[in-house]
Amino acid sequence: MKSVVAAGLLASAQAGGSVNLTFEDCGDASTVGTVTDLQPKSLTLGGTTTIVGSGTLKQDVPSGDFSFTAKALGVTVLSDSGDICADKSIKLPLGVGTFDYKSAGCPIKAGDVSLTFDATLAGSIPSQIAKLDITISAKATDGTKALCATIHTSPAQSWQELVEEVNSKQSSWVAAVPEKFGNVEDVPSYLGAFLPGDEHYAEPEVREIDSSNAVLPTNFDAREQWPGCTGMAEVKDQSACGSCWAFGSADSFQDRACVATGKDVRYSADDTAFCSNAGFGCSGGNSAWNWFQSSGVVTGGLYEDTNFCRPYSFAPCAHHVPATAKYPACPSGEYTGKCTRSCIDEYSGDYSSDKLHASSAYSVRGVSNIQQELMTKGPLYVAFTVYSDFPTYKSGVYKHTSGSALGGHAVEVMGWGEENGEAYWLVKNSWNEQWGDGGFFKIARGVNECGIEQSVSAGEIAADATV
Repeated sequence: MKSVVAAGLLASAQAGGSVNLTFEDCGDASTVGTVTDLQPKSLTLGGTTTIVGSGTLKQDVPSGDFSFTAKALGVTVLSDSGDICADKSIKLPLGVGTFDYKSAGCPIKAGDVSLTFDATLAGSIPSQIAKLDITISAKATDGTKALCATIHTSPAQSWQELVEEVNSKQSSWVAAVPEKFGNVEDVPSYLGAFLPGDEHYAEPEVREIDSSNAVLPTNFDAREQWPGCTGMAEVKDQSACGSCWAFGSADSFQDRACVATGKDVRYSADDTAFCSNAGFGCSGGNSAWNWFQSSGVVTGGLYEDTNFCRPYSFAPCAHHVPATAKYPACPSGEYTGKCTRSCIDEYSGDYSSDKLHASSAYSVRGVSNIQQELMTKGPLYVAFTVYSDFPTYKSGVYKHTSGSALGGHAVEVMGWGEENGEAYWLVKNSWNEQWGDGGFFKIARGVNECGIEQSVSAGEIAADATV
């Protein structure tokens, strides 16, 4: 049945582009199943892609059939049906490609279901079927409604089209074609923060903070408040690894350690990403402040920085864009990483004795409480939803304007201010200094823009801590 979804997807792309997908469950009270996901969320023209549809069933479906209708501008352009228990190959209209439905067999048991198919797509798709609305339903042999989904497909925008749309719709921020990413599909590999509501989301306990009597300035920048902590101005590069959560964690730890101890030391995003219990390396994670308290973290700088125990494993790189001497092409294949509980040979220290522990870990809620924490103890870990317009940020105060959600991203909030009447948070990213405004960005403050005020955490390091 999910293969029908793929048919609609593949028929919706235009030459040289890719396809975006959104969906909604259309089952009623008598439908025993729910459609929950379809991956990937976009497809590039040409080649074969394995697509997986996911859902849940309240009861077994011994056997049944699927049917669908795909319409462009209200006109039916593709229809078919088949047995949900048997493999089926379907040829798409106008020679745009084929797909092979891979049945898992019957009965389909109650609980989580996952159906798979291989889609082979031509390198060019006629524009007359560029946008589709697809209704898909499946019924058991006894007539029980099993699943229903409504799918909306559309050609993905180019960066230039997205930039022009964003700049025409608002004036609080300026978008520009990002040099870092070849297309929107490159971005998710740089994300990886779990957000509230995600299955694996976790955070330190919320601490009650009384900021009612705090005197908060209109503008605050941690780099200016603590100029001796030079790490605050240093923008790092996580490479094409979903370890943003480790960078947001380690950078906020290092900056708070510097504020507390007066010692300008770097701490290891690599140790955090691959040795902590806060996440899954390049596959995502949470704030690591609880781990900093329980286990500590060793020193560690940028890739090949031999001044610290565990520098970052992956080199800064250019992802699907022209490489330079400073940013060579990213390696092909998946980033895995591994936990190495020893210091590099060039470093004289010992892994165990090199560690520094946090004395506490907690989450913070409320705008003024976040400001009070930042102003008195240093920057904090924050996570938010990245939409496809965010990579185009160049200057101003970002507000989500266009595009769909790509995933969760963790960064470090460094300050706040106002610009042209717009209240903002000042935030440091980990996509190197060539992205955005020198590696930094401003995002609307006080409205929980993209969820940035609901996943904030940090902790404390004792002033007499050994470093």
